Amino acid sequence: MKQEANQERHPAPNALLVWMVPLIALLVGGYMIMKEVGGQGPQITILFGDGAGIEAGKTVLQHKGVNVGIVESVRLSPDLNRVEAVVSLQKSAKGLARDGSKFWILRPEIGIEGIRGLGTLISGPTIQVTPGVGPTQKEFTAEKRAPLKGSELGYHYTLRVSQLGSLKPGSPVLYRQYKVGEVVDTLLAPDATAVLVKILVNSPYDKLVRTDSVFWNASGIAMKVGLLGAKIHTDSLQSVLAGGIMFATPDDGDELADLAPANTEFPLYPELDDDWLEWSPQISLE
Repeated sequence: MKQEANQERHPAPNALLVWMVPLIALLVGGYMIMKEVGGQGPQITILFGDGAGIEAGKTVLQHKGVNVGIVESVRLSPDLNRVEAVVSLQKSAKGLARDGSKFWILRPEIGIEGIRGLGTLISGPTIQVTPGVGPTQKEFTAEKRAPLKGSELGYHYTLRVSQLGSLKPGSPVLYRQYKVGEVVDTLLAPDATAVLVKILVNSPYDKLVRTDSVFWNASGIAMKVGLLGAKIHTDSLQSVLAGGIMFATPDDGDELADLAPANTEFPLYPELDDDWLEWSPQISLE
């Protein structure tokens, strides 16, 4: 009888093992969860005009070529006009959740500087970001294109053209085939007689734009036929593919024309005049 009583008071080793295994598993699971939670940053919502290529659990957020977040979910906004992507940031990237941060989709694109986003042909589109410095923020509206490189200071001008051609936001504005700005918007004129191309020329290159400057579309191939045969002119293969605008300023007379005020409207010629390439005014950019 005493032996039976002792057996009731001391559970068998196998019974203790049955209770310890789930307890250890629970502790390990809790530790892993705490470690995972501790390594996560905040969640932010980015609003896009188009969600093509954005996939939950696949599309990543990158900064300086490093993955710093991933899209957790994608859904339509309540008004059905935009796409909401919820992105989980890594803890080290929590500083990106600030007012002034700019987000955009990187897709393969042929530009005047070459081909951008070539890696996304395989991996799919990625979300890129430049950090802001404002207060903490949870919701952002994505940019339609990558922000301008370098200084965003400068002046806006308007070019009037009968046909838009291949010009689009992001198309470069060139001076002597050097990029000094870009197209920021295109729209139909209020009277529907022309297309208005809004451009930004970055500082200090706005000093090159004078009241008598001329702009032409460098997005195509011009051919002139004369008595001595045909003459073909194109600025570059990239400008043909990606679209672009060039301009020149005359150097007639002893003094340069006045600086063009902001929002000055110029005609955009469909092709260049060879004489414009001979202009070589000395203009200080300091």
